[in-house]
This record gives sequence, structure tokens and C-alpha cells, in this order.
Amino acid sequence: MLNAKKSAELFAQGSLLIPGAVNSPVRAMKAVGLDPLFVERACGSRIYDADGNEFIDYVGSYGPAILGHSDPRVTAAMAQQSAKGLSFGAPTALEVELARLICCAIEGADKVRLLSSGTEAAMTAIRIARAATGRDKIIKFDGCYHGHSDALLVRAGSGGMTLGVPDSAGVPEALAALTRIADFNSIESVSRYFAAEGSSIAAVIVEPIAANMGVVPPKPGFLPELVKIAHGAGALVICDEVITGFRLRFGAASQILAIAPDLIMLGKIIGGGMPIGAVAGRRELMDLLAPAGPVYQAGTLSGNPISVRAGLETLKLLKEPATYERLEAAGARMEAGMRAALRRSGAIGCVNRAGSLVTMFVGIERVENALDARKADTKKFAAFFRGLIARGIYIAPSQFEAMFISLAHTHDDIDRTIDAIGAALGETAA
Repeated sequence: MLNAKKSAELFAQGSLLIPGAVNSPVRAMKAVGLDPLFVERACGSRIYDADGNEFIDYVGSYGPAILGHSDPRVTAAMAQQSAKGLSFGAPTALEVELARLICCAIEGADKVRLLSSGTEAAMTAIRIARAATGRDKIIKFDGCYHGHSDALLVRAGSGGMTLGVPDSAGVPEALAALTRIADFNSIESVSRYFAAEGSSIAAVIVEPIAANMGVVPPKPGFLPELVKIAHGAGALVICDEVITGFRLRFGAASQILAIAPDLIMLGKIIGGGMPIGAVAGRRELMDLLAPAGPVYQAGTLSGNPISVRAGLETLKLLKEPATYERLEAAGARMEAGMRAALRRSGAIGCVNRAGSLVTMFVGIERVENALDARKADTKKFAAFFRGLIARGIYIAPSQFEAMFISLAHTHDDIDRTIDAIGAALGETAA
């Protein structure tokens, strides 16, 4: 039995002071029948909660911890930078260095604007697209999450799917009416919108590999055809690579998938675990941003020197030889082990993977879009999650999230995780 006395006390105190006792809904564990565990520290592939419990962690701060937690090279660089100042409200050489590194790594990224979050990246990219096209409407995909701005909290994934609130109170109908919802992996659902109202659609925004309804890779040909249709109608394509950027390769996942989006959103890894976001794209589009152009965007902490220094150090380490081969091998090992565990347990489920991103869907044999994902057995997933927590394995408390494998995860970590998965599945099936 897991000792969670201190976490329970902190949850009770937090509930009086913080809505739901968490500062982001994805941290709640209500959907899996638990109160959240309060984390005290993390190192490498491990996190430790307030009660001293140790877990092999596959949340990784929802993606940024690709090197593992508290990498000494990154923390040393941050300490060095913090001694010089935490924030200036003025440009720094570090910002230029990070922008150069991103632009060199991503084909088609002539310029980049640094921000403070992925949500800001989505807002900015859409604003650029509307200014460039003179159109108002956008298309997004059911189950894809692009932050919590009003226009994008329509059939969103991530926490919305977990908590059963795909739409949000407080979103004006007039804003929601500008967003069209298509089905991921269905080019027909996109074609219908362009056939009916193509001249008013500014952009299509898409996760090239969906990771907020659980991991869902695109079908062959889906993304190239999507780009072809959008460009044929004069609309832009925005790739949300807040999760996939620098996760699957040194650069953008869209390059692996042989597509050329007009704008790319980044975040998570490029900040090394510190708050950050970015939009990158062609020169003529990026120069629409103030002060070069008429599209206003600003942020007090945009390009924060601590975030930028952490991101620079992280990207330099990721650029070392064989880094992504190691991540791919670890992901393949996890996938094979999960599939074997499903077979041995007799439980119904499926495993979707893209590199070091993995999701096991419980109670369903195939997931290609959000409609499929919603058919997963969330009650059985909750039991599965509790079985993993009891065995020292920490994954996101939601069926609709990815497991994030890091360079700090060893073969022993993965094998121990697979054993725990098998045992938890056995209990769930029984």
C-alpha cells in the first residue's frame, strides 16, 4: 500500500487555496480515482514524492525532460546564467543564439519569435495566418490540443478529454464559430470544409503526430494531402510541434513526414524544462509580427534568459551523435514489451508509438483518431494506472496522454516497467 499521507495533507491544504489543488488540470488524478501525488524532487529517470516514494517517471513534465530530470549540465548552465540576472526586459545574445540554432535545424524556418508558452505560440501563429490571408476561420482536429486560448478550446484533447469537458465555459460562441472541427486521419473531413467555405479559411492547425488524445500517428499520405488541399485554397498550414519538435529528430517531425508547413509551433524541449514557446516560419510571414509588421504580440518574459540558456544547453546535448537512435531503441523496446504484456495478460488493448512517445490504450484494439480514442475503457485504465503507481511506475493520470521516454531511462528501467505493466494488466483483466 502506497504511503501518501503528506500528499494527502498537501492536497487538503491546496484545495483551500488553489482550484482543485492543482495549477493545471492534467495534474489532477480524479479521473483515476486518486488524489494527486505531490512531487518533491526528481533526478534522471526518477521522481520522488513528499512521502519519499520513488517512481520511474514517464511524464517528464509532459515532454521537456528528454534528457531526464535535473541533468547536471543543464542545471549548471542555468545556475551560471541566473548569477547574471533572471530577466531584463531587453534583448540578449542568448536569444539570437537560440533562434539561430532553431532556424538551422528546421527547414523553412527563416525566423523565429520566442514566447513563454505553447498556448501563446498557437495564438500568435493563428494571428499571423489571419493577417496574411485576410480570412477569419480555422480548421483544427478533434482531439488535438493547442493550448487553452478561446478559439482552440473546441473539441480539444489532453485534459479536456480526460475530464469529460471537450469545450470550455467562458468561450464566446462568436469565437468558437470561427473554428471548424475535422477528424484526424480523415482527409475527406477536411475536403468538405474547403469545398464549402475554402475562401474564408485562414489556416489548418494540426499536430503532425497527435499526442494529446494519446499518441496517434498520421496515416500515410494524410499530411501531404492536407497541405496540398490547404495551399490549393490559399490557406496556411500550422504544425503544432510543441510536443514533437526536437523529440523525434533534431528539428521538426514534419521533416520526417515530408511536409512543409507555413508556420511551426515549438515549446517544451527548446526550454529544457523551463517555460517557453516559439513560432517559426517563412520570412514574409514572420515579418508580419510587430515591430517589423502590423501583427501585435508581446510578452514580458518572452526569451527569458534562464529558459533560453536551459534550452540551448539541452539542444546542444541532443545534437550529440546517436542521441535519437538511443531514444528510438528505447521506444521500440517499450512498445515490444507492452505488446507482449497485452498478449500474456489476455487484456484487450493496443499500443501506439512514435519514437520515444508511447500510449497503451486499454479496452480497444485500434486508435486512429479521437473517436476511436474515446472508445477506450477509462475505468479499466484507472485500475491499470493504480496498479502501476503501486509498483513504482508514474505515468500521466489519463488514458489520453503520451508516455515520454527520456535518455535517462535505462534498459533496466524499461524492463521493470514492462513487468509492472504485465502485472497491472493481469489485475485489470481479472
